[in-house]
Amino acid sequence: MIYAIGDLHLSHSVKKPMCIFGDDWIDHHNKIKENWEKAITPKDAVLIPGDISWAMTTEEARADLLWIENLPGKKYLIRGNHDYWWKSITKMNQQFETLHFIQNQFFAHDQYAICGTRGWILPGLSEFSQQDNKIYQREVLRLQTSLDAAHNAGYTDIIVMMHYPPMNDKREPSDFTRLLERYKVKKVVFGHLHGEDSWIYAPVGDKEGITYELVSSDYLKFKPQIITS
Repeated sequence: MIYAIGDLHLSHSVKKPMCIFGDDWIDHHNKIKENWEKAITPKDAVLIPGDISWAMTTEEARADLLWIENLPGKKYLIRGNHDYWWKSITKMNQQFETLHFIQNQFFAHDQYAICGTRGWILPGLSEFSQQDNKIYQREVLRLQTSLDAAHNAGYTDIIVMMHYPPMNDKREPSDFTRLLERYKVKKVVFGHLHGEDSWIYAPVGDKEGITYELVSSDYLKFKPQIITS
């Protein structure tokens, strides 16, 4: 099976208690661990779409990554907007046995290709700047590179992880959704959104043959969600 849960916001090496964001976050890492170990076996995969650790350096993040490494299953990760520690993909992929970091490439799990990129805020917002557009276009290119790699390897069952939602709260198209449709992606999981004020506008459900799922850990009540059986 493939599960997903994003926005772990771990902080084993830095002082960043998540309880300041509400009582639901009290002892949240132990809630995740308990629910994870109840559901997930070593044969399963877990998609983690960003905001993994509050660490600022790879050295600080190591304790959080080892914590994830020691949980059951294979894990596929992309960068979130708070993952400042995220550096060399090659080095990170060499350091861990069950952690697989995605950027400009894909990984295969059973018949599925796992693709993804961080994403960014979308055009149309009043605060969307020229610099935002540069980052947005770079993230679109990264997603295309990941999808191209999976397509060229012959995969047709494609799951995409993004940290930011690939469409706005009005479910309007973006360069991301146009790519997802062109490559006939099956499912898209994303995080980033926290709290009911955001969740009610989350672009979830089926659109143009693609299923979009919000998997922020607090939205899931810190329980990994089944994506495929």
